[in-house]
Amino acid sequence: MGKILVLLEQRNGQIKKASFEAAKAGSDFANKLGSDVVGLVIGNEVGDIEKTGNYGVPKVVHLKNTELENYSASAYTKIVADFIKAESVDIVLIPNTSLGKDLAPRIAVRVDAGLAMDCLDFEFEGNDIVATRPVYAGKALIDVKVSSDKKVFSIRPNVYPAGEPSGSPAEVDVKPAADIDLSSRVVELKKSEGKLDVAEAEIIVSGGRGMKGPEHFNLVEDLADSLGAAVGASRAVVDAGWRPHSEQVGQTGKTVQPNLYIALGISGAIQHLAGMRSSKYIVAVNKDKDAPIFQVADYGITGDVFEVVPALIEEIKKLKSE
Repeated sequence: MGKILVLLEQRNGQIKKASFEAAKAGSDFANKLGSDVVGLVIGNEVGDIEKTGNYGVPKVVHLKNTELENYSASAYTKIVADFIKAESVDIVLIPNTSLGKDLAPRIAVRVDAGLAMDCLDFEFEGNDIVATRPVYAGKALIDVKVSSDKKVFSIRPNVYPAGEPSGSPAEVDVKPAADIDLSSRVVELKKSEGKLDVAEAEIIVSGGRGMKGPEHFNLVEDLADSLGAAVGASRAVVDAGWRPHSEQVGQTGKTVQPNLYIALGISGAIQHLAGMRSSKYIVAVNKDKDAPIFQVADYGITGDVFEVVPALIEEIKKLKSE
């Protein structure tokens, strides 16, 4: 068995939380398969790389280039493929973020590897790896055994707990990234400053068409603020222009698995459920007692969001003041 590679994603010079989860998964793979694990981060100035060692990856290679401050599909694909060949890597683990969804298939094709996307769990049968992943828009799970010599797995964020940091900091080997292919690259990234990313948040409050208009989303934001949560939205809301696409939860948005997901005025179309049904706890508020969202909810309130949400916010404030 060759090396295990954990591809660490950075954004604005900081390692993303999902990468530490992938690092923990890589450490577990190495222990069960009797192999070595190495991390790889691509970018310019990147901080806190050594923290990866606290999650079981003792060495990280930082391939540095001023042209790689932002993501480049062409450059990343070539760099990772060359690294896999040079370091005799057999298994690649990558977070199933927006970047990972784009990059993992490119890497797999380039190195002739089998690919399993959006993995939720892994079982080991000797040197064989069985990955569990969702199918049919999340309505079912399937176990997949990748039989190729090289394998690429993308891991859904928030399903493989990184746990508490422990162990020694990683050894970071900084090398120049040369001969890069910049035929495509991200020119600019825009995000709402100070807001949590739904893909990484532990609590999410999402609003749907039941909010009746963008002017009422202050209720969603107020409830989210009281809980320290991220704000999410259904596809219908995003398509209507009420909220940005970065907040969209669902099959065509972001797949999330927070500890708590609160759905306000969301009926629960199958595409939305595919993106959040594996949340640990789901709370739904909807006037329609037959709304599909109640079929997956752990707790449901049949009522008007404009009456229920202010009451919830008030009770949360009381609890916090005690």
